Amino acid sequence: MDFQRFVDWADDNIVNRPGTVIVAFLIVTLVFTAGLGGVSTESGTQQFAEDIPAANANERVENEFLPAFDDDPGSTSLIQRDPNVLSKDSLLAMLRAQRALEERDDMYVSGTSSAAGTVARTIDPEATTLEQQITTLERATPTTVRQAVRENADNPEFTGTVSNDFNERDASASATIGAVQHDLPGGVGGGSAGQSGSSPLTPIQTQAQRVIGAEIDADITVFGSGIVADEFGTVISDSLLIVTPAAVLLIFGFLVVAYRDLLDLILGVVSLGMASVWTFGFLGLAGIPFNQIMISIPPLLLAVGIDFGIHAVNRYREDRATGLGVGDAMQVATDQLLVAFFIVTGTTVIGFLANLASELPPIRDFGIVAAVGIVFTFLIFGIFLPAAKVWVDRRRDSWPIPTFSQRPLGEEGSALGEALSIGVGIANRAPVVLLVFALVFSAGAAGYATGVDTSFSQEDFLPPEEVPALLKALPEPFAPSDYDAVATINFLDDKFTSSQGGSVTIYLEGRMENDAALERIYRAGEDPPEEFVTDGNRRAASTSIVTIIKDRAAEDPEFAALVERNDRNDNGVPDDNLPTIYRELEASPAGDRASKYLADDRRSARVVYTTSADASDREVTAAGHEVADRFRVEATPTGETVVFQAVSDLIFQSAITSLALALSATVVFLVVIYWILEGLPSLGIANLAPIVVAVASVAGTMRLLDIPFNAFTATILSLTIGLGIDYSVHVVHRFIDERRERGLIPALSRTVIGTGGALLGSMATTAFGIGVLVLAVLSVLGQFGILTAMSIVYSFLASLLVLPSTLVIWDRLVNDDPEAPMGYPSESAEEGADSGGDGATGAAA
Repeated sequence: MDFQRFVDWADDNIVNRPGTVIVAFLIVTLVFTAGLGGVSTESGTQQFAEDIPAANANERVENEFLPAFDDDPGSTSLIQRDPNVLSKDSLLAMLRAQRALEERDDMYVSGTSSAAGTVARTIDPEATTLEQQITTLERATPTTVRQAVRENADNPEFTGTVSNDFNERDASASATIGAVQHDLPGGVGGGSAGQSGSSPLTPIQTQAQRVIGAEIDADITVFGSGIVADEFGTVISDSLLIVTPAAVLLIFGFLVVAYRDLLDLILGVVSLGMASVWTFGFLGLAGIPFNQIMISIPPLLLAVGIDFGIHAVNRYREDRATGLGVGDAMQVATDQLLVAFFIVTGTTVIGFLANLASELPPIRDFGIVAAVGIVFTFLIFGIFLPAAKVWVDRRRDSWPIPTFSQRPLGEEGSALGEALSIGVGIANRAPVVLLVFALVFSAGAAGYATGVDTSFSQEDFLPPEEVPALLKALPEPFAPSDYDAVATINFLDDKFTSSQGGSVTIYLEGRMENDAALERIYRAGEDPPEEFVTDGNRRAASTSIVTIIKDRAAEDPEFAALVERNDRNDNGVPDDNLPTIYRELEASPAGDRASKYLADDRRSARVVYTTSADASDREVTAAGHEVADRFRVEATPTGETVVFQAVSDLIFQSAITSLALALSATVVFLVVIYWILEGLPSLGIANLAPIVVAVASVAGTMRLLDIPFNAFTATILSLTIGLGIDYSVHVVHRFIDERRERGLIPALSRTVIGTGGALLGSMATTAFGIGVLVLAVLSVLGQFGILTAMSIVYSFLASLLVLPSTLVIWDRLVNDDPEAPMGYPSESAEEGADSGGDGATGAAA
């Protein structure tokens, strides 16, 4: 393949028509700018659960059996805190808060419910409206109120809304939840247009908090999907507002040191800006929503862009230092660098596109956008920046702008050059020892990394309960917002979660009027897994249509007789005439409760099993699947624990699958590309050695720092390959060029000193630039930043310490004389490939 003609075409346009190239790139930039306005956002955990069976079942459960106090899309929770929320004054405060919302047309209130309303109706059954309930409680004595509270001590609709510390004797509790249902007319929605992760209740619930805060003298917090969605979105903007300026300042400072020239600095910054505009413009034009994971894309583009920019300018300066003119120096530089950039781009794109194997849509979207962004970065820094550099340098003398330095980073004889050559010295003396040590270290790190945990929770996407003091101290507009969602969630978990643990829901699909339907539900609870809480009869503690029938039979002798007549085996579970049983149950006071466990069309049902507080999410999920398999109808375990565990499993699977794909595809790509370009396929294997060390080191660091695979860090291993290969490709490609002209060690030394300086500048800039993600409000984003920065540092160190020894061993295997230049001129690479690539023909001339 005659690849050189493509390089020559690019060289010709860069050197001879730089103005045309600049104009063409600016026009494309304008096109992508039009797409910026179409960028939408998507946030929250729901985006990760698409097409997961447990999540689909959970959605159907919510649609068919949603309890009155669940935070569904049409409900707002009012969380009240007080030394005793069941006192007369506190109960009145809850009812008045609900009335304040009901009286406002913009709240679209269709109904309310609360412990306060239950107590008022207990005192006066005719008190059906909020106004009547408030009047009833105002006229009641504290003693009457306490008695009404005690009468509801066994009422699930009452006890389900008060905290775990409810005391029947004292008629007291420290917290309660009231509910306000909304009936939203068409067209009412929240958030900005295109924010698919927002809730239609966001503006309503935000306003509700202001109304209650202004009108009610009580500690009542508004909570719901709108509040959570608002913080999902806010934490993204707050993180970007903090991270972006910090990254810009750090990167700008490092670029000043790397370029040491004002015009070169401006060209580098403009190119970085163009890469971002192209990428996010593509996001809008392609209709791909921006999610939390994509917060890392700007730093990633900066990482690769800075690397390309520094290498392009540094290599150009090296050639200028030999006495070449502007055009000739740039042609020599791009002739070598375009090939290196292409290899880096190919391997980096492979690393990102490996995420397409993930079953999680946000990770797939991240892979696509990151890969496209890297291609854009290659075009901008491989063609536009060199063309702009040529255009500027030809006019530099006529402009009143000072030139500070045009010397390359890292020169022979300099202190930096000596430091960068440490790996060459080891390679010259004991390359085998170093390579064996690197392989043993990598194996040990990989083995240690098998203990890395996997996690997925709603809190990963929400700001922390306590924002670090450093961030709070930032001046406006950089200071983050006040966040309440996580604190409220933790409060609810603490106050309203049963001490027995959590729960698993089994969603059943089948004809529930079938004579054996209820018996199947009853028998499934026999001899349950140890993760399930049991009653005294070694049966799983559960709630279902069966338990509701039993409870109703215990209260209503007539209904009990009906059940008994249709119970063949006298176990309290009817086996015949189920349609009649259901009709009688639905017509009774237990009808509302029954509707939460049996669908209106009687073609589905749910069973809720209580799980042990000591069981892990993985154990609970496995137990749920075990019990679901006992049903002869289609049964799906679901619930938040099961759904999040399913996503967590997919995250781990994505990380391993993406790593395997990225590694194998990168090996194939490098072997093929070095065969085509150099006639040396085995060079692709040598190129991979430092990446193996870097990936193993990153994985081991995750366990050492107790950082799990989560929605953000799931991409880190394939990302390490994508970014880390950058460093080794530059070294290898420069080495081959140098090796054709000189002996092994001199070629290696010149490679490391010349390329190592650019690599050092790139590493420092990108590692710190991405490392500023640790300042993000989202802690998981900070973890991602730390790991990405460390992966860059590891890749840099491995390229300068491990790769030289690898290349020495490789050279000894394919060349006869390490002292003489290698006998492969670049123009004969194709003939070399045809004759078999590696082997004796690769010996020095």
